[in-house]
Amino acid sequence: MSSEVFVSRPHYDSRAVALGVPVKVPPVEPEVPQASVGSATAGYRSAKYTPAEWFSSYRTLLQQAGADGHEARSIQRESKTLYQDAEAATMRSQAEGTRLLGERLQDTHSWRSELQRHVEQLLADTESLLALKTRLERALDATETPCAIAGDNLNSRARRRGPDLVLDSVEEELLKEVDLIRSVQALLKKTAAQVATQIKMNREAKQTLESDWSDKYQAYNLDDHCGRYSNMSPDTQHHPSSATMQDQVCSRTLWTKFTQDNLSRALQEEQATNSLRMLVERVLLDVTEDLRVQCSSVDRAFDQRCVELTEAKTQLEMALAKVLEQIGAQERMIMALQRAIHNKEAPLRVAQSRLYLRSLRPNMELCRDEPQLSLEGELRQIDATLASLHRQLSEARGSMSRLEESRMALEKDINCKTHSLFIERDMCLTRRKRYPTISTLSGY
Repeated sequence: MSSEVFVSRPHYDSRAVALGVPVKVPPVEPEVPQASVGSATAGYRSAKYTPAEWFSSYRTLLQQAGADGHEARSIQRESKTLYQDAEAATMRSQAEGTRLLGERLQDTHSWRSELQRHVEQLLADTESLLALKTRLERALDATETPCAIAGDNLNSRARRRGPDLVLDSVEEELLKEVDLIRSVQALLKKTAAQVATQIKMNREAKQTLESDWSDKYQAYNLDDHCGRYSNMSPDTQHHPSSATMQDQVCSRTLWTKFTQDNLSRALQEEQATNSLRMLVERVLLDVTEDLRVQCSSVDRAFDQRCVELTEAKTQLEMALAKVLEQIGAQERMIMALQRAIHNKEAPLRVAQSRLYLRSLRPNMELCRDEPQLSLEGELRQIDATLASLHRQLSEARGSMSRLEESRMALEKDINCKTHSLFIERDMCLTRRKRYPTISTLSGY
C-alpha cells in the first residue's frame, strides 16, 4: 500500500458556481491521525477514501442528483405553468385591451358624430341668422322711405294758408306715423344687435365643438392604429416611460363631462337661435303690419280731409255765386235809388221856386192860403222822400260794401281751399303712393 494519507475533501457546489453565487468555504479543521490499516501503513496517513466513504460519496451524489432532478422537474413544471399562465394572461390582457380600444373607438365615433351633427346644426342656424340679420337691415333701410314721406307730408302741410292751417286728424295721424316709425327703427336696431350677438355665440360654440371634434378625430385615428397593433407588428417599440405619462391625463368621467358640457352649450345656443328666429319673424311681421295699418289710417284721414275740403270749396263757390248775384242786384238797386233821388230834383226846385215867388207877395196878400199849405206839404213830402231815398241809398251802399267784403273773403277762402287741396291731394297723396310694399318692409 502507498504511504499516502487519505484526507477528506470539502463539498463543492458546481451549481452555485454556474449561477455566480459565491461559495462559502467551510473552515478547515485540524487533521486527526487516522488509524493505519495493516502493517504496511503503520506510521503513515493515507490520502485515499475508505470504501465506506466511497459508497457514502457516490450515494450522496446520487441522492443529490435525485434531489436536484426532482427540484429541476418541479421548477420546470412551475416554469411551464408560469409561462403558460403568463402567456394566457398576456393574451387575455391584450385581447381585453383590444376590446376596450374597440369600445373606445365606438364611443369616440359616437361622440364625434354627435359633435358633427351639432356643428352642422350651428352652421345652419348661423346661416339662417345671417339671412335674418340681412332682412332686418333691409327692413331698417326700408323704413327710411316712410319716414321721409311722413316728414315731407308734415312740411308740405305746414305751408297751408290761413284757417286751413289746422291741427286736424291728418296731422295727428302723421305724427303718430312718425313716432311709430321711430319706435320701429329702434326695435329693428335692437333686434339686429341681438341677432349679431347670437351669431357670435353660435360661432364660439361651433369653434369649441370643432376643436373637440378635431381632438376626437386624432384620438380616433391613434386608437384605431393602436387597435391594429399585434405581436407580429413590425413597427412596435419599447416605450418604458409611456405608462408614467398616462398618470397626468384626465379621467373618463371628466372626458365625458367635457364633451357633454360642449354639447349642452351648443344645444342651448341652438334653442336660443330658434327662439330668436321666431322672435325676429314675429317682429318683422308686427312692424310691417303696424306700419301698413298706420299708413292706411293716414291715407283714410287724407281722403276724408280731401272730401271735406272739396265739399267746403263747393259750398264756398256756391256762396260766392250768390254773393256775386247779390252784388249785381245791389248795384242795380243803388243805380235805381240814385235815379230816384235825381228825379226828385226837378219837383223840389219847382216847389221851392213856387214858395219863394209866393213869399214875395205884398202886404196882406202874403197869407197862408190853400196853395201855400199845399206847396208846403208838397215840399215836406219831397224832403221826406229824399231823406228816405238817401237813407236807403246809404244802406244799400253799406250792404254793397259788406257784399264786396264777403266776396273777397269767399274768394280768399276758396283760394286757400284750392291750395290746401293741391297740398293734400296732388302733393301728399301722390308722394304716399311711393310707400314701401309689405315685402319690402319685411326685408325681402
